[in-house]
Amino acid sequence: MPLALLALAIGAFGIGTTEFVIMGLLPQVAGDFGVSIPTAGLLVTGYALGVVIGAPLMTVLGTKVARKRMLMLLMGLFIAGNLLSAMAPAFAIMLIGRVVASLAHGAFFGIGSVVAAELVAPHKKAGAIAMMFTGLTVANVVGVPLGTLIGQHVGWRVTFAIVAALGVIGLVGVAKLVPELPRPEGVHLRHELAAFKNAQVLLAMAMTVLGFGGVFAAITYIAPMMTHIAGFADGSVTWLLVLFGVGMVGGNLVGGKFADRALMPMLYVSLGALALVLALFTVTAHNKIAAAVTIALIGALGFATVPPLQKRVLDQAHGAPTLASAVNIGAFNLGNALSAWLGGIVIAAGFGYTAPNWVGAALAAAALVLAVLSAMLERREGARSTVVGSRTSAGQQTPVHH
Repeated sequence: MPLALLALAIGAFGIGTTEFVIMGLLPQVAGDFGVSIPTAGLLVTGYALGVVIGAPLMTVLGTKVARKRMLMLLMGLFIAGNLLSAMAPAFAIMLIGRVVASLAHGAFFGIGSVVAAELVAPHKKAGAIAMMFTGLTVANVVGVPLGTLIGQHVGWRVTFAIVAALGVIGLVGVAKLVPELPRPEGVHLRHELAAFKNAQVLLAMAMTVLGFGGVFAAITYIAPMMTHIAGFADGSVTWLLVLFGVGMVGGNLVGGKFADRALMPMLYVSLGALALVLALFTVTAHNKIAAAVTIALIGALGFATVPPLQKRVLDQAHGAPTLASAVNIGAFNLGNALSAWLGGIVIAAGFGYTAPNWVGAALAAAALVLAVLSAMLERREGARSTVVGSRTSAGQQTPVHH
């Protein structure tokens, strides 16, 4: 595997760290700026919405620029956003910093995947893409817990400054190690957008929004939930996030393995189990051991949905894989934004810190309903095309008598 993949993985590590580390630091950030926990949750929502907007926008803009240069520009945006967050004198400025950093997220993974695949032989493409994405999963096992620990003991501003420094390493790595690649052919936007007229593409993206949103409803408010309800010390949030990260890595691997064998059954099992576990979290959150086990399960079941959901979108979006892939990364983050916002609403309404778990369970259950509906429509369309095909062939074979 070429060293250029290491540069891409470092970039992915930084992006993964900045996206998720805020969950463990919400109480500290809220305290420093004198805002409520639900208001601080807007830092999650704002980042996620930035990815939703930035993923397709930056991917389309990126077709006009050489891929290496585009990756460097995206890392520059990422660095600027995290530095702004680190130095923010007011909550609104930090929110702007989060949005600026988020604009790099979707396009970096979309364009980075294409670059990673082009760096290796055809039979190694999947492994190359997986190596880049390893940066994202490792971020949740190493970067997020370490960032949380540093933020709690030294200050959350230091965490974001370190993340910006990671971005600088990623930028230098891309500049030095990624070779100059030919500029891609211009994207025919009308052709790319035509894929979104397909009901199955829209259903798959809706499943992404609701299914992954279920995870974020609970995890966004994990710090106040575990300290106020389960009785953990602030420092314990770090290793609880490690458990979540380990679950993510395991679930991602299992989801990827079974998505190729039986995609829809894999979705039924993972979404159904996720809804059940999130509902149970309202009870298990009151017990330290049960809460820890549940957090690992949420990570595993949540990320077991990621490969099949991504593959479902790509399977259905014929002729528009690049834009569809970027938009689906945005869809994951739209789910994050929606669930973080809904979780904040139920907490602010006085239902308690465990209430977001009910929101998450409802979202995951809704995704399961859509998965069943999507499969039913697919079977009906398949049966209809079979009937039409048999009639056509019968008509061609039947001789005409005068």
